[in-house]
Amino acid sequence: MIYLQLFLTYFKIGLFTIGGGYAMIPLIQQEVVISHQWMTMTELTDFIAVAESTPGPFAINSATFVGMKMAGVPGAILTTTGVVLPSLIIIMLIARWFANFQDNRWVKGALSGMSPVVLGLIASAVFLLLEENFASLSAAGLAIDMKAVLTTILCGVLYFKFKLHPIALILCAAALGIVLYGLVPAALTMTISL
Repeated sequence: MIYLQLFLTYFKIGLFTIGGGYAMIPLIQQEVVISHQWMTMTELTDFIAVAESTPGPFAINSATFVGMKMAGVPGAILTTTGVVLPSLIIIMLIARWFANFQDNRWVKGALSGMSPVVLGLIASAVFLLLEENFASLSAAGLAIDMKAVLTTILCGVLYFKFKLHPIALILCAAALGIVLYGLVPAALTMTISL
């Protein structure tokens, strides 16, 4: 039963995600975290960081990780196949008939209509990750992790101003995380009463 569930869940994620890995995050959250509870939002956020630091597309890394966690190697194979299969089928159909339809106004309209949705899904993923990494709501109010905010700002400056290579940026962020979260006291959290 779990094997079929894993395959169908990731087949659905692969089929209905337009726009790539980041646009897929809200659907993965809905299916994997909320519906099936195969992982928590914190685990998903941690996994996104790991997946973006390792080779390979996010969708495949995510599918393989969840499949392996839930059902070992067979689960990893099924989820990875499930997430890739819809794209494979669709791209084969497009390759076969796209030349005939590329100037069709219905096709152009559909593609134009999907663009804002992809942008919205990516924005949703950004907000989900911001909420999970920077803020938590408690009885005392909204707690903001200033270490995470400072790390993000510093990495943004290093990337946009100094054009630091992404690999070097990941290593700098890891070192900064070790310093801030391993050596600096936990007092760098700001609580706002609501």
